[in-house]
Amino acid sequence: MTDLVTTPRFALTVGPVQYWWPRPALMQFYEHVADSAADTVVLGEIVCSRRHEMKLADWLALGRELQAAGKEVILASQALVMSESELRSVRDLVNQDEFAVEAGDVSAIQALVQARRGPRDLQPFVLGPHLNIYSREALLEHAAWGAGRWVAPAELSLDAIACVNPRGNPVRAVSGDEIPTEIWAFGRLPLSFSARCFTARHHHLHKDSCAFRCLDDADGLLLSSSEGQPFLCLNGTQVQSAGVQALIGEAQALQQAGVSRLRLSPCSQGFMEVLAQFDAVYNQGASADDALATLRAMRLPGTLVNGYVHRQPGMQFVLNSV
Repeated sequence: MTDLVTTPRFALTVGPVQYWWPRPALMQFYEHVADSAADTVVLGEIVCSRRHEMKLADWLALGRELQAAGKEVILASQALVMSESELRSVRDLVNQDEFAVEAGDVSAIQALVQARRGPRDLQPFVLGPHLNIYSREALLEHAAWGAGRWVAPAELSLDAIACVNPRGNPVRAVSGDEIPTEIWAFGRLPLSFSARCFTARHHHLHKDSCAFRCLDDADGLLLSSSEGQPFLCLNGTQVQSAGVQALIGEAQALQQAGVSRLRLSPCSQGFMEVLAQFDAVYNQGASADDALATLRAMRLPGTLVNGYVHRQPGMQFVLNSV
């Protein structure tokens, strides 16, 4: 049994929903999140601005409800900004003063830095997983601009993460506080974003007349290899892994690498059980082997993988990690 007194607690973050779920399904999901063990909830549309059922006012209202339930709420910006209208949405997000912002791309960081030159006292912002921060020097530079938390890119290994923000010598924010490191612990891995909509192209549609076909794929559209093996997942303008990252047995290695926060990316089925399993293993001393068996028995969108953090191909699962 893990020593609950001396072992630091891992904070659990529910990342933004990467897919386009109908509004009723989305609201029901966050009702469950409000009653969960999650510490932080990241809200917002990060993939495609055509997914417009939820406006900024709706995200703010939902954020207030989750905050009232005891959750830290962060609003995320789009990961690839391609038009003036999308840039205006980023500025609107930055100009709200209720919740901290997770920067999805450099345009959000630029807007945040410019806002900090004004009279407002803004909260430290979060460096999202889609930013190219691969060195300690880069993290130091962003910390000087006002960053207060770093979500490591999903393809980084644990030893690389330890070099960027080591436990014994962490990068510090402007306030002097240590910048915590968050890792992508569960969910299909984000691999790339493009100006092209892959889902629309699959259905022989143009991006601007896509008929909102993303609504048909609650966990994205699986792409198989010519041999029939799951290979990638199409999610509008985003390409994801077919496999589902599951760092369920790496607690000691994560601590040594300076990681203190786990990001769990939502899926359409079984996510609350996934969240409960991670909380049980990382914060209550439950067996990682039992949790892994439970996850493998569930109807998750893909097979479990963890290769990247162990310097292996991302689609592999390193069996001796548990």
